[in-house]
Amino acid sequence: MPLSAPVEREPLHHRCIDMRGFRRSDGFYDVEGRITDIRAYDFSPETGRVIKANTPLHDMWVRLRIDLEMEIHDVEAITDASPFPECPSAAPNLQALKGLNLGKGWRKAISEKLAGTDGCTHLKELLNTIGSAAYQTMAPIRRARIAKSAESADGVEPGKRPPMLDSCYAMSSERAVVLRKWPAFHTGKAKVS
Repeated sequence: MPLSAPVEREPLHHRCIDMRGFRRSDGFYDVEGRITDIRAYDFSPETGRVIKANTPLHDMWVRLRIDLEMEIHDVEAITDASPFPECPSAAPNLQALKGLNLGKGWRKAISEKLAGTDGCTHLKELLNTIGSAAYQTMAPIRRARIAKSAESADGVEPGKRPPMLDSCYAMSSERAVVLRKWPAFHTGKAKVS
């Protein structure tokens, strides 16, 4: 269902963030992200330079090679379009992320490793989103591994608190989803529907 019909309006800016996850042939996984910003009008970030309407102002890519535990083994970043010629020089600083884990604390780690002028605002925004994409990529694989080793149908170790519990609206320990999937951890008054 789309949003309601807007009033007449003029397009100004289009940001697109695209995320993809892959299983590699060498046993690792790639999570890639791309961010583009396009303006609907000519734009001049510096005197004498014009970025034409509908041409990317930002076009940046990040690829993280991760393992099953979501530890980063390699980082690749490219800036194909940016408002200033200095911007692409920030991409190599993402190497500071090697060895980090995309799990809990990921956003804080980005802020610490790429603080201030060491990082690019747009690459950091892309990295924040890539953490969620990595989780979506790896969750079914990790659940299948747990299910196989722990003989658990849903990929949660028997008797252990599901890691996604209380992570979002639907997974609240007070909601019916938790009552249906993990009744022992349900704390609300909802009934199974």
